[in-house]
Amino acid sequence: MSAGGGSALRRVGSRLSRSVFRVGWPRSRAQRAAAMVSSLVLHVHPAKVRSGVLRPATTLGLGLVSFSLFLLLTVTGLALMLYYVPHPAAAYRSMKDIEYATAFGMLVRNAHRWAAHGMVGVVFLHMCRVFFTGAYKRPREFNWVVGVVLLLLTLALSFTGYLLPWDQLAFWAITVGTSIVAYAPVVGEPLRYLLLGGHEIGQAALLRFYVLHCLVLPLAMGFLVALHFWRVRTDGGIALAPGPARRVLVWPHLLFRELLVLVAVVLVVLVVALGVDAPLEEIADAARTPNPAKAPWYFLGLQELVHYGAFLGGVVVPAALVVGLLVLPYVDTRPGGVGVWFARERRLANAVFAALALAVVALTVVGTFFRGPNWDWVWPWVR
Repeated sequence: MSAGGGSALRRVGSRLSRSVFRVGWPRSRAQRAAAMVSSLVLHVHPAKVRSGVLRPATTLGLGLVSFSLFLLLTVTGLALMLYYVPHPAAAYRSMKDIEYATAFGMLVRNAHRWAAHGMVGVVFLHMCRVFFTGAYKRPREFNWVVGVVLLLLTLALSFTGYLLPWDQLAFWAITVGTSIVAYAPVVGEPLRYLLLGGHEIGQAALLRFYVLHCLVLPLAMGFLVALHFWRVRTDGGIALAPGPARRVLVWPHLLFRELLVLVAVVLVVLVVALGVDAPLEEIADAARTPNPAKAPWYFLGLQELVHYGAFLGGVVVPAALVVGLLVLPYVDTRPGGVGVWFARERRLANAVFAALALAVVALTVVGTFFRGPNWDWVWPWVR
């Protein structure tokens, strides 16, 4: 090819690249700022942020870790959908095929399972971080509400995915979980019937959970995550303590740190997936009830409360917690302590929230390790 032809091809290639990527690979400060504004994905960030955002102790990166787990769940979930059959007669067999007859199937399923559990825990910790730094206060009240809804959606996503393996663990965990829903007055039984498509767990329930888990809830989650990120930017960025701060370009200072976190999260999940297999018990059998039958681990705190009082544990306490979280930023209107971990002027609020969070953790631990047959107390180290 002549030099003139090669030059023409390069010009065409440059025009094509510029038509897709307006800036290209940024090489100057102006181009780095323009790259953030012109990119569909990157424009959720401003061109510059305060340098305090780069300190790990500011946010612990929990929001980014949560989003990274969501991306990993999306990728692994799409891969599993190619082989999974949402029908009671074939669901369990398809899970076996994924594990033993599909290349890397066990790894993908393990990564999906442990990423889902990890996301529940990390989103909970992220909410705690936001509270303890006072980042729910004005002008971030609505974004706190969006975050609470995202926590509920995370629980719903994990709960609906729990049934899909169609083994004994899944079948009876969902049986217990939907039974807790039925304790709500007036709407409890109709809501349980709507979830299951009947009075028992069967084909209708499996199909409903599959559609919710793979379509409805992920779409809602994706929309609210985008809204959450957009509100972080429009509400003034990450909440930092008052005072002067140097501003730095997002590219490369923040962007490359975020990429590093994403890679680290994927590596950690893959290491866990290689070392620990996701559980898969015998095929679901409605005639063989385990003792005790337990809800998914993140609802075991509720199951423990239900043990003391069905209406109190299944309705009053969870409803009060959710409503309290939603109205919190509109009740606590004092401006002090924003962006500061455990600010002195918020000692009482921090103590109350910490007590509630520790109670949730303690009840979950009790339900997981200290309850045996008939929900009697057992010591896990005594056989």
